[in-house]
Amino acid sequence: MKRDPRDASAAEPDGGNLHVRIQGGPGRGNRPGLLNSEAAAIVKLHGVDKVFHRGDEEIHVLGGLDLEILAGDFLALMGPSGSGKSTLLNLIGGLDRPTQGRIDVAGQRIDDLSERNLAAWRARHVGLVFQFYNLMPVLTAERNVELPLLLTHLNARERRRHVDLALEVVGLTHRKSHYPRMLSGGEQQRVGIARAIVSDPTLLLCDEPTGDLDRKSGDEVLDLLAALNRDHGKTVVMVTHDPRAAARAARTLHMDSGRLVEAEA
Repeated sequence: MKRDPRDASAAEPDGGNLHVRIQGGPGRGNRPGLLNSEAAAIVKLHGVDKVFHRGDEEIHVLGGLDLEILAGDFLALMGPSGSGKSTLLNLIGGLDRPTQGRIDVAGQRIDDLSERNLAAWRARHVGLVFQFYNLMPVLTAERNVELPLLLTHLNARERRRHVDLALEVVGLTHRKSHYPRMLSGGEQQRVGIARAIVSDPTLLLCDEPTGDLDRKSGDEVLDLLAALNRDHGKTVVMVTHDPRAAARAARTLHMDSGRLVEAEA
């Protein structure tokens, strides 16, 4: 079978050498979560356009977007519905491809990877947190958290160690044998966060992580995301409509009609 030439630049998955570093943040910059001159850009977008087609109609969602996100940043993306913020999150996470432009994440150009290598790259570098949790109802909390590790070469004992650590970080060790229906909304979201961090990803991408939660549960989830950024050096990008949620981030970018229109330190 002829090899896709795009495979040559892509890294193979390194599932057998997974190291959960969520106990600390060495090498993450002077102050994890805050921008500083020594931090390296972990995400670079240059001239990114995204066009969707609906029949003969072209829908321009992003236009000529340039963006850099530094390692250890906690970035909130805000804007009205249809402004392009979730599309931008999907492009950063390799869930979609730009119509035009270049995207580099963690030292890898991802917009021209083959589908196979893009999937392998996502498994190694991206942790996703969804608004509606996306848990498997027939699996316990610990089995839901384990799912990303099934794509690696870790054995059962190693997977269990990673899962136990991730559940400890989110404060749900005592609920690991419970099914999603037995958990509150806030607990389900914390299981989702444990699943997102269990493979120690480069980026934690959160799409309206508090959008389906009451204020108290939402604050608990935001406290956890802030702690992962501040204490464990995780780079967090969060889409939100809620100014209270955005206030937890180190900085906020506002989007309108596919363009960045305002930035706040």
